[in-house]
Amino acid sequence: MRKPKIFIDGEAGTTGLQIRGRLQGRNDLQLLSIDPAKRKDEAERKRLINEADVAILCLPDEAAKATLSLLENPQTRILDASSAHRVAEGWVYGFPELGPEQPERIRQARFVANPGCYPTGVIALLRPLVDAGLLPSSFAASVSAISGYSGGGRPLIEAMEGQGTHRLAGAYRAYGLELTHKHLPEMTLYSRLERPPIFTPAVARFRQGMLDFIPVHLWALPKKVHGAELHEVLAQRYQGQRFVRVMPLETYAQHHPVLDPQALNGTNLLELFVFENPQQEQALLVARFDNLGKGASGAAVQNLDLMLGLEGPYTYEYLGD
Repeated sequence: MRKPKIFIDGEAGTTGLQIRGRLQGRNDLQLLSIDPAKRKDEAERKRLINEADVAILCLPDEAAKATLSLLENPQTRILDASSAHRVAEGWVYGFPELGPEQPERIRQARFVANPGCYPTGVIALLRPLVDAGLLPSSFAASVSAISGYSGGGRPLIEAMEGQGTHRLAGAYRAYGLELTHKHLPEMTLYSRLERPPIFTPAVARFRQGMLDFIPVHLWALPKKVHGAELHEVLAQRYQGQRFVRVMPLETYAQHHPVLDPQALNGTNLLELFVFENPQQEQALLVARFDNLGKGASGAAVQNLDLMLGLEGPYTYEYLGD
């Protein structure tokens, strides 16, 4: 039986290496690889892209856009791991858990855009609550998030691990303080919000792992909502999902939780939490996942398998370097 051919364009980058690591050793795929000496050879890249059944683009945004001009084989499908096409017309958003119809849309699509890391948790939390009417589309969302330094790509990884210029002198750095970020359009569109959230990301001195936080002033919502209702909607939406877990409802009076952002590293899992302080009529929505797993390469492999109809037997765990 013929094995699907996969070409990772940009396999030497952080996401490309992680995807290749997850695919290495599988006997149901044929990985095409470019000679390292020809990585910048456009003719060789063009040949491999058009030989592949699926080409995975692990490139900067502008390079990903330019690569589409090399596409000549009408049978070659594209999975873009950059942020270039996440809200573009003609592309299917590669978050299979977005809704019941999304896996089939991904299976049938020629062009699939892999989600961004931060938006994966934000959309997973907000979209079901907006769909259910517990949060209005006009909800004034604020999102704070923290990521391991691998989210900064090779330059920051090399700096943090002793190569190049040291870029993070302390344990924690907030950024995006100009209140613009390339992830905002997909957060807004796929969460079904009328306006972009205020988004304040941060990077910390650990390699990978991610937490997204969304506070909710329950008292300010148009209709009375309890934390248990938010939790129930999320639990119903993701019931039976393989890679999304809705964790038990917690209240301030019951438990003082400590969340380790690195707990899901090496997996394709996404955990969703609802914490509530009933006395203050406040809730906190939290998503935890691996920014290189469900936030990037793990999601890419999940999408690839959907595109190829191979999603059955794999756990999408990757415990390599």
